[in-house]
Amino acid sequence: MSNLQKTDRFSHPRAEMIAGAALSRVDPVELITRSLRVQDHHLLIEAQGSTRSFDLDRFDEILVVGAGKAGASMARGLEEVLGDRISRGLVAVKHGHRLEGAPELIPLIEAGHPVPDGKSLEAAREIARLAGEAGERTLCITLISGGGSSLLTLPGGGEEPLSLEDIQATTSLLLGAGTPIGEINCVRKHLSGISGGRLCRMAAPATVVALILSDVVGDDPGSIASGLAAPDPTTFHDAWEICLRYGIAGDLPRAVQEVLRAGKEGRLEETPKPGDPIFGKVHPVLLGTNRIALEAARSQALDAGYNTLVLTSRLTGEAREMARVFTALAAEIVQGRGLLEKPACILAGGETTVTLRGEGKGGRNQEMALAVLAEMAASPGEYQGVTFLSAGTDGTDGPTDAAGAWAAPALAGAGDIPDLQKALAGNDSYHLFQRLRGLYITGPTNTNVCDIQILLVE
Repeated sequence: MSNLQKTDRFSHPRAEMIAGAALSRVDPVELITRSLRVQDHHLLIEAQGSTRSFDLDRFDEILVVGAGKAGASMARGLEEVLGDRISRGLVAVKHGHRLEGAPELIPLIEAGHPVPDGKSLEAAREIARLAGEAGERTLCITLISGGGSSLLTLPGGGEEPLSLEDIQATTSLLLGAGTPIGEINCVRKHLSGISGGRLCRMAAPATVVALILSDVVGDDPGSIASGLAAPDPTTFHDAWEICLRYGIAGDLPRAVQEVLRAGKEGRLEETPKPGDPIFGKVHPVLLGTNRIALEAARSQALDAGYNTLVLTSRLTGEAREMARVFTALAAEIVQGRGLLEKPACILAGGETTVTLRGEGKGGRNQEMALAVLAEMAASPGEYQGVTFLSAGTDGTDGPTDAAGAWAAPALAGAGDIPDLQKALAGNDSYHLFQRLRGLYITGPTNTNVCDIQILLVE
């Protein structure tokens, strides 16, 4: 599954093997073909310790819709299971995230991420149309993975809908303020005509099976892709409070401010809530998570001879602050006073945030690696034998072509401390690592289960 390019960039073969094992375990094609099968006209889904059965003879059509960075491979896996039983559909994927051997029966549309574009709007309108045509004898299979919030954008807002530009500006403000993804999605759900469970409202009375690959900490279906097929416990009031908390309320487009105010004053309809009858025929199935990927990485690290610990799959907070956790752990292991004896491997996963302070280029994983690298450069003697990798499992990190970046003494020695600090202050990790050849580039992986961090101490 790992699509590593052979270049003269920094690399660590054992770390790459560990990362590759994590990606392979959450390959959507394998997840779907392992969990779904057709037997005696029944679709059987085995996941989360239980088996669900759907009598295909009860349905006149199988409609497949969805959105996410893993959408292409999820669609291909579903085609392998259902074949020409699939009637029609559409899945939105990120630009450049098609794959060789793309699905033949399920059309794909490429759209914008992390900021939506015109194709995101086109995809949402077409999926809304398809869902609205579903009937009692429709089985609507919804493929959901990270990135769906941006890839499927249908501006809401009542009698005067918001514009795509309103949504784009709001998304950029939320991202730039370092807002955690769960809170970003709370706001997006209340500005959307399709997220926050509204897709299920459109598809009712169809039977909906939501196949989900989680890219959020805690694996809450209501947060993944802004809860396309899940009830929404949050409110317009919550969305407005988030904008206030991160200091962006006054900078929001005027139309967005008006929608949020109208919603919290009860002048706009809320998102569907838990207990709403429309969810009586909705069946969410969680197929892949960051924890599953980390366990595969752990197994690979043990096979490679490392004393191994999975620290957490719920790492959150500012990327540069979380870097201090890894440098502290590394320094103690080097000194023989750490959680593990050498050779050691500490694994973590989750989704950190970056508060933009400069005009540079990078992503949360590159920023974390840069903060680790700066610590290594400042105290080179404390990190002998240490290698650190932080990477997005989807193969992209922010608006860059890198999945993440490396930190190691060899890279730290190649960079001047003032340059490292300047890059960190300006959120310009990409160009620094590009110069040092420390970028970790995989290309699109066609999966997405948050980020992973690998700390090795030889």
